[in-house]
This record gives sequence, structure tokens and C-alpha cells, in this order.
Amino acid sequence: MKDDDSGAAAPRSGTAAARPVPAGADAGPAVQVNPGNVSAVSWAERAADRSPSVQRSRSRSMRQMKVIVAAAKRLIGQKGASFTTQELVKEAGVAMQTFYRHFEGKDQLLMAVIEELVTDQALRYEQDARDLPDPVARLRRHIRAVLGSLDASGDESSGPRFITAEHWRLHQLYPQEMAQATQPFADLVAREIRAARDAGLLAPQDVERDAALVARLVMSVYHHYAFAAAPEPAEVIADHLWAFCLTGLGGDLGGDLGGHPDGGGRPARPARPVRRPPAS
Repeated sequence: MKDDDSGAAAPRSGTAAARPVPAGADAGPAVQVNPGNVSAVSWAERAADRSPSVQRSRSRSMRQMKVIVAAAKRLIGQKGASFTTQELVKEAGVAMQTFYRHFEGKDQLLMAVIEELVTDQALRYEQDARDLPDPVARLRRHIRAVLGSLDASGDESSGPRFITAEHWRLHQLYPQEMAQATQPFADLVAREIRAARDAGLLAPQDVERDAALVARLVMSVYHHYAFAAAPEPAEVIADHLWAFCLTGLGGDLGGDLGGHPDGGGRPARPARPVRRPPAS
């Protein structure tokens, strides 16, 4: 996506700009430590991380990025992703140079917005389900909550269409970055599947891979109904999706799409053995 601003160009430097940290996230160290290489972080870099001036600069950058991302979310609520960077900096109350200091361009900003939305939603799902009796009940709540957001009205109704349209456009350009942006929901699903397996309520073949498949399936259904007219209420679609996921994970519906009457899980069916091709 190209901005339609004239005369505004990102400052160039000898090094590639770092991917922006989403608003609300911990900035972390200036560099990532490679566990397999003890020399990945030099003494100079460690000293810089301990420097009060570097820490103050990082805190200031985080505050500025939060302001910019918050302004982008307000504009998205008004007009989707069609806003210009000129409109953005006016809404955020920052200079154009400040925007380009933190983001390479509008696409990087939109990825940060999507990552923050997914992260915030995953945290909210986890908080809303914390009092449920077991991990199967919590997983059911998470899946139903995602599709329940399709029924949003008012300013929130633009969210599903924005996320869907921009997710797939950006995924073609930045597949790795977009995979990271949507990872928080997959991580939440994985935590519940692992806890359910440990409690004997589910029998997944592989927790991480199964969680990734469940997250992608839920995301695909969400994206489809963000634009397509639903033939039935979102909660009915969510119940069928949940039944499909539950049986795929080795759970027991007990003759009820919603699972056990109290929202909890039943003992899992024995896991099916994984068939592997014979060694050549």
C-alpha cells in the first residue's frame, strides 16, 4: 500500500529499520540473544542497554509508538485502512519525521495495529474465561468469543473487515511478520490444549501443531464471515466449529454441540496412533 502523501519520504540510513514493537509490549533488549551463539551480544551492546540515556530514549520511543498506533486505531474505526500518513500524524499530534523514525511505512504500522488487536483480544479472552472449571471449557469460550465478535455493532463493526482485508494483503508481502502478529491467539489455544491433555480431557497428537491448525481454522471462519452473509447466527456457527475442533482433539461431545452441560470437558478418547511411512 502506497501513501498518497506528496513530499513525505522516510529517512534513509545505512541499516534496515527494525520492525516496530506493538504498543503496550515490552521493548526488551536492543538486540535478540541467539542461544546458540554466546558472542551474539557484545559488551558494547550490553553496556548500551544499561545506559540510563538509552533506557530513557527507549521509553520515549515506546510512548510515541503507542500514541501513533492509538491514532491509527481511531482512524481505522472511522474509515478503515484508507487513511493517509498525513491524516495519521495530524490525529496523533506528531511530526511526519517522528512517524518514520518508528515505522518504515504505513504497512508496518498496520501490522503493529493488527498485532496489538490480536494480543489484546487474546488477553481479554483469557481473562473472561479464568473462572471456568477446566481448560476444555476455557478453549470453548475462546473459540466462541472470536466468532462472537462478528456480531459487533457501531464503531467495532469495522474491525472484522479491516483485519480480514489487511491480514491477507499484508500476508502476501510479509508472511513471517504476519504469522508473528497472529501468534498470540495460537499460543492461547496451545496453553489450553496442553492443560487439557495433562488433565486427561483431550488427546491431541501434537500440542503445538494441533493448536496452530485450530487457530488457523478459527481464523479462516472468522475471515469468511467478516464479508459473507452468515446463513445462521454466529453462535450457531461457533458451536459447530467447536464440535469439529473438540472431536479432532480427541474430546467427547457427549451428544451436545456445546460440550458438557457445565461447560467442562469429559475424559478424552484414547489418542489414535500416528501412522508413519515405513523407513526406506
